[in-house]
Amino acid sequence: MLITGASAGIGAALAREYASRGWNLVLVARREERLHALAEELKARYDVESHVFGADLFSETAVPDLMAVLGDLQVDGLINNAGYGHPGTFLASEWEAHRKFNHLMTVVPVELTRALLPAMAERGFGRVMQVASLAGHMPGSKGHTLYSAVKSYLIKFSESLNAEMSGSGVHVSALCPGFVLTEFHDVNGTREGIDSLPDFMIMKADVCAKLAADALEADKAVFISGRVNRFLARLNRWAPWLGRKVMNSSSSRYRKAD
Repeated sequence: MLITGASAGIGAALAREYASRGWNLVLVARREERLHALAEELKARYDVESHVFGADLFSETAVPDLMAVLGDLQVDGLINNAGYGHPGTFLASEWEAHRKFNHLMTVVPVELTRALLPAMAERGFGRVMQVASLAGHMPGSKGHTLYSAVKSYLIKFSESLNAEMSGSGVHVSALCPGFVLTEFHDVNGTREGIDSLPDFMIMKADVCAKLAADALEADKAVFISGRVNRFLARLNRWAPWLGRKVMNSSSSRYRKAD
């Protein structure tokens, strides 16, 4: 199982979950020292092998470079988890910041899927997960302007690919978590807002990872983790005007000032 963004958060939790299920791993992230520490932990706990690749996925040649390093290594699973939030309004950032965000969040996962999928299809077995978000089911709101857009993109991509791969032995799923307790919010400066949420709205990363792995094994095209999150997604379908009101009234809590 190749996991991008495996050094922390949901990515590291997914690595632990799949190691517990007996998968050998390919761990990809920029923080290589964290990957080595995780690989040692997984070897000690589950006796699985982990290949570690420190990679800058912002690079235009990130995917071909990674494929070259993989060589003939058989990869039966892929989890595109690498990502981040870009707080602030659209005009508050230069285009280069938006371009890099779009590249990492849309181009890289689709390109990497395209690179690894043919061999999975030929072998008649594969598992592909895109880590999307509940935000992809909700209305766009102030701040994080592109975040819900790129997550919607991954959801639709997964739905289409799931249909195309039906019966092939390759399962495809989009994981759509809500708020998960990770360092993601420390990095993008929204920790204070997240800490103000009630406990029932926040899921632990290991719980999210187990549910996600079960959903992928069941070949669910789209999986929203948590009852509250599924309710919010349904609410937006039933009453989009209310969803927009909720998102816009609360968005300032989860974004930094320009």
